[in-house]
Amino acid sequence: MVLGLYFSILQGLEYFEARFTFADRVYGSTFFIATGFHGLHVIVGTLFLMVILMRHIKKEFRSAHHFGFEAAAWY
Repeated sequence: MVLGLYFSILQGLEYFEARFTFADRVYGSTFFIATGFHGLHVIVGTLFLMVILMRHIKKEFRSAHHFGFEAAAWY
């Protein structure tokens, strides 16, 4: 979770400090699309991990009731 949050913060700083925009030909659009989709993937994965951790702390998982954990692990 810490690495996911760290990556998201660094990605936000990189977007903020970029000297090019989405409209700057192929490089700008490729950069923002590729890193944007990867950033979205990291954010969703981090949220999954946070939810799973909270559910684990609350002892909500049982041997026959753990689909949420499996779904997050497969993501």
